[in-house]
This record gives sequence, structure tokens and C-alpha cells, in this order.
Amino acid sequence: MGYGAYLKELLVPLGVYDLAAGTVSEGELYALGTLLDTVAQRLETVERESLTATAEGEGLERRESLFARRPVADTAESRRAAIAALLQIDGDSLTPEAINRTIQGCGVRAKALEVDTGHLRVIFPEVNGVPPEFREIEDIVLDILPCHLEVEFYFRYLTWQECESMGLTWAGVEADLHTWESFELAVPTEEGV
Repeated sequence: MGYGAYLKELLVPLGVYDLAAGTVSEGELYALGTLLDTVAQRLETVERESLTATAEGEGLERRESLFARRPVADTAESRRAAIAALLQIDGDSLTPEAINRTIQGCGVRAKALEVDTGHLRVIFPEVNGVPPEFREIEDIVLDILPCHLEVEFYFRYLTWQECESMGLTWAGVEADLHTWESFELAVPTEEGV
């Protein structure tokens, strides 16, 4: 129900106004109602876009512009999660758990492991070789991680023993027309360590 109909319904019981169809009073109410409908739609949009949890377009774009790099996220839901992850970074965000929450919240499929004091290893679970979007991921991860940490990116490659245990043969790999790079990406691994 629009505001015009709502106003008419509100005023009819008073019996003061002539609100019959085609009267000036009815036209005036519907004109005011149309303006109120327009304002209500705009306010609804502003309210939706002002909250990270419900933003869909302009609200997400404005928040993403606050950061040095746009998160690796395509859908509105993943963009919201990435923004929330980036906004949570503070002085207490130096634990491996907090760093991983932020990295994964940005849509990056990577995991930071503490090798020793001041040294982190970033791995890519379930990914063989170098991820296709690595340059973008590297920039985002290095922006998130504190600058005093030494960061090492660790890529997982198949071993001969793993290939043999999966029953892979040279003939089968050649029949599938694999290059080294496509072979690394085609065979799934269980863990990126």
C-alpha cells in the first residue's frame, strides 16, 4: 500500500474531508503520498547502503575505497565479509588466528603459519603450484600482515611418489595434453603444506 492510500485510509474515519474518487482532496492526498513514497524509497536505499551487513552497491564501493587494495571478492556477500575482516584489524590483530581470519575474510584462499618468531609462511591449501591470481593475493596479504614480519610464500607441488600413488602415468598425462602448469593445477591435493 502506498502512502496516498494510507493517508486516505487514515482520514476517512474523521469524516471531515470529501475523499470521494476524483475530488481535489483525494488528488491532493495522492500527490502528497507519491512524494512520501519517493522519500521512503530513497531512505530505504540509504539505510540499506549505510550498513555493511546489508549494503549491495554504493555502500560497498565507498567502504572498499577506504582500503589500499580492493578485496578479492565478487559477490555482495563476500565483499561484505572482506570489508568486515579488514575493519577488524587493530593492535590485537597480530596473532596467527587473527591474521588468518583477516586473510580468509578478504576472500583469499591462503593461510599464515608462524614458522618462528617474526617469520610467517603463507601457504595455499588445496592449491598446487602458484595460484592464478597470485600477484593480487600477494599484494593484499602483504598489506594485511605487519611490516616487521618476514613473509615467505610457500607453494605446494606434487611429488613423484604422490603421482605414482594416484596411478598417474606419463602416457595418461600426455594423453590429457597437460603442460607442467596445467598438470599442477589439475590434480587436487589434500593440504597445501
